[in-house]
Amino acid sequence: MTIPTEFDEIRPYLPEELPAVYEELIADPEFQTAMGYAFKQIPFEQIAAMMRGSKTNLDFQKALVAPFLQGLLSKFSSGISMSYENRESLKAALCISNHRDIILDSAFLCLLMIEQVGNTVEIAIGDNLLIRPWIKKLVRVNRSFIVQRSASIREMLASSKRLSSYIHHTITERQQPIWIAQREGRAKDSNDATQEGLIKMLSMYSNGEILDALKVLNIAPTTISYEFDPCDYLKAKEFQQKRDNPGHKKSPMDDLINMQAGLFGYKGAIHYHVAEVINDKIDALDRNMTKNEKTAAVARLIDHEIHKNYRLWPVNYYFYELLTGDTQFADKYTAEDKERLDAYLADRIAKVDLAEKDDTFLRGKILEMYANPLINYMKAHA
Repeated sequence: MTIPTEFDEIRPYLPEELPAVYEELIADPEFQTAMGYAFKQIPFEQIAAMMRGSKTNLDFQKALVAPFLQGLLSKFSSGISMSYENRESLKAALCISNHRDIILDSAFLCLLMIEQVGNTVEIAIGDNLLIRPWIKKLVRVNRSFIVQRSASIREMLASSKRLSSYIHHTITERQQPIWIAQREGRAKDSNDATQEGLIKMLSMYSNGEILDALKVLNIAPTTISYEFDPCDYLKAKEFQQKRDNPGHKKSPMDDLINMQAGLFGYKGAIHYHVAEVINDKIDALDRNMTKNEKTAAVARLIDHEIHKNYRLWPVNYYFYELLTGDTQFADKYTAEDKERLDAYLADRIAKVDLAEKDDTFLRGKILEMYANPLINYMKAHA
């Protein structure tokens, strides 16, 4: 199926474009170095041959991306699992998920879908992360489309309309599922909430009733649960930096450090849950609400589905108790768990490298990160 040329700047590469892009990547010294780091046991000539043998984006993902992710899981996790309420809905759904890891949230979903559905999602990625030319090429090979975040206000409006139209075209015309985070940037305190601006953007392709426009996209709220967040101490560090200097902003190097920690840090158990498409719930909303009220209502529907489907572990229950003093979940962890988690908490605080380090503040922030999913889970099931 032909994709309109208006999307050429942001869409993934088409299969017929891949051979030329492969050769550009293969000739790039930075790409060669990155592949040498990712695949230490495989000569680069073999990687190049695997790329040239991949005729489609999915072929590339199966040949190179999936083995890399499986290697990460074997070294840095205790296993990954997935559940879903309707397998059929995955075939042309907009999976809106909470956001924990810059790279792996969508990557692991693709790996699970290769294994269980035989397809992968297209991935929304912010242009702020595409800090090198080879990275931009690589993500577009890997079925990513680009969300422009560095444009002027006037440019952003046109960019948002184009992005909305691209998402609508991809789901309705090409029957291709998409993943997008519920907010710009990660929820660093794990208090997951869908940005209403995202909902407005998704509906911009249509001038009609916003609820009808959103229903067409087949929104399937997706919950990502990591037992441990390898970036928890970096997120706590950033909280203190912003507390001490409200104008603090992360640098591109900070993003790279977070990406590296997320990739090569221990995650424990990982679980994904894809809820049923929420069209029936959208139908139940009051059509007499204002547009802003409808936007907020749909965002809260997504939040509710994400919150009620968390997979929780002893760290969530024990750190909730340490944060709140509430002992109602004391049966959810053992004495051995407590000893292990106390050591984990002390180690994470020790990893924060700040000159004026506030251990008490950092401890509270890390406890919040693990307690908030449980707090929101309880509210969703109340």
